[in-house]
Amino acid sequence: MVHRNARLAEAGRVILVQRVLSGRPVSHVAKELAVSRQCVHRWVSRFRRLGSAGLLDRSSRHRSHPATTSPTITAHLLQLRRTERLGRDELARLVGVSPSTASRIIARAGLPALHELDPVTGIRIRASRRTPNRYERERPGDLVHIDVKKLGRIPDGGGWRLDGLDAIDHDRGRGKRSRRIGFDYVHVAIDDHSRLAFARILPNEQGPTCAAFLAEAAAFFAGHGIQIREVMTDNA
Repeated sequence: MVHRNARLAEAGRVILVQRVLSGRPVSHVAKELAVSRQCVHRWVSRFRRLGSAGLLDRSSRHRSHPATTSPTITAHLLQLRRTERLGRDELARLVGVSPSTASRIIARAGLPALHELDPVTGIRIRASRRTPNRYERERPGDLVHIDVKKLGRIPDGGGWRLDGLDAIDHDRGRGKRSRRIGFDYVHVAIDDHSRLAFARILPNEQGPTCAAFLAEAAAFFAGHGIQIREVMTDNA
């Protein structure tokens, strides 16, 4: 799994380092891979210090957590949740933490929501749609999802939802509708494994436009070290 804050997958970092060490200008490599020059320098520096291990993802967790809720308070809150089946606000008041902290503690412990429990026995009786397993293909490029979102264009100065229909029809005569300004089509491609996304705003969703977008998306993913092997979309 690629670090959620990383711009490049591990394969893309290898390509970045190889191109810089072969003598390519940093600015050119940064433009080709759609990252900043600082990002290029950072990965090259890590590779020189640590080798291939320097290109692997690192945890973004702080080394120390001075504000972490104490284990005693955490255990007390979870015990009250299990025995008394109280909501987060009541638990937060009893143990002296904020409601958001109480929610995080409950979520980390994997306890079910109160509406999933039998109110008499506390036994879980309702199924949950949540799953601890994130769906993803094994390798980047194994599957790319493509979809199109149609969005109505907004005229300069705002549309009728801002000024009302009367304001739009005032200068055009009573009973006449304002001129239609059409739609924008947001084409989006997302890699199933890394969740790396590519998007373009295009004038339509016709076949040639979709085909050109797919070719552009393939070039984008290739620049990040990802070769598309399968595509999932709808309506052909």
